[in-house]
Amino acid sequence: MKRLGLILMSGVLLALGATAASAQDKYPSRPIKVLVPYAPGGATDITTRIVGDEFQKITGQGFVVINKPGAFGMLAIDELVKAAPDGYTLMVGNVSTNAITPIIYKSKMSFDYGKKVTAVTNLVDVPAFLLVTTANDFPVKSVPELIAYAKKNPGKIRYGTVGNGSYPHYDMAYFAKRAGDLDMQALPNKNGASGVIQDLLRGDVQAAFLNTGSAAGMVQTGKFRALAMVNHTRLADYPNVPTMKELGYPDVGTIAWNALFAPAGTPKPVLDALYAAVAKALATPEVQAKFKKQNYNIVPSKSVADAQKWHAAEMKHWEKITKAVKIDMK
Repeated sequence: MKRLGLILMSGVLLALGATAASAQDKYPSRPIKVLVPYAPGGATDITTRIVGDEFQKITGQGFVVINKPGAFGMLAIDELVKAAPDGYTLMVGNVSTNAITPIIYKSKMSFDYGKKVTAVTNLVDVPAFLLVTTANDFPVKSVPELIAYAKKNPGKIRYGTVGNGSYPHYDMAYFAKRAGDLDMQALPNKNGASGVIQDLLRGDVQAAFLNTGSAAGMVQTGKFRALAMVNHTRLADYPNVPTMKELGYPDVGTIAWNALFAPAGTPKPVLDALYAAVAKALATPEVQAKFKKQNYNIVPSKSVADAQKWHAAEMKHWEKITKAVKIDMK
């Protein structure tokens, strides 16, 4: 009888294993919830929806975007790590939420971010402008002029950021340090890029780093003046705007990425299936055309393992920056 029981038990375990494997092989077999740590309309939200529309066509399953802004991305990250690691709750994050926040707000997290979150793939990176307002006849027309103005008028230049401790905040603070310890004042805006744009239009702030997707319209209409481009090369639409590297600041400014994350412990077959579907979506002409319109660079990782190495390198990079530039997070 004992032998018969063991045989029956083995059969049950094999059946359960086959069922689990089958479930993974069919992934996704139901809609996926994707957390975005920002309100609708920003770069991360735009990226998620463009990829999600094509993902749904490819897999036949919903890609349900859940906007969960607040607490520097910690609300979305917290929901992600509490979710079952089955590939049905994911997150699309960016530099601020998934590289800087885990470093500068480590003490506020009740878990070890590195052990609870895993990267699936990078998606896009987003060029940015270093720009100034033209409101109130602000005279600066180049990066050297901005530096000269700041030196001549210490404390008079206010710069906008999409939040205290966000990557645009670090970018401008690091630029000020590298350009000769310029005395410029940060004015964070809790309403993100749209809030910074309004501050610039009113002349409440004079300068900012803003991604091209958010600021291009204002540059084209002359409301903002682009002094430099944070990108690998100059953009075809702005051939006269030099890159920060050309101006002698290759390490200043962030080409902001958007990447896909899952709870750690998600089975490898699920991660691989997810990666394959997203990579296929990014390769379609429709998605490429939409991202080209936004001036976003499509930069998928080579594999899930490659994504995890890339994310680890990003964390090390931002550990260096956050040590070099001290920002009061109160």
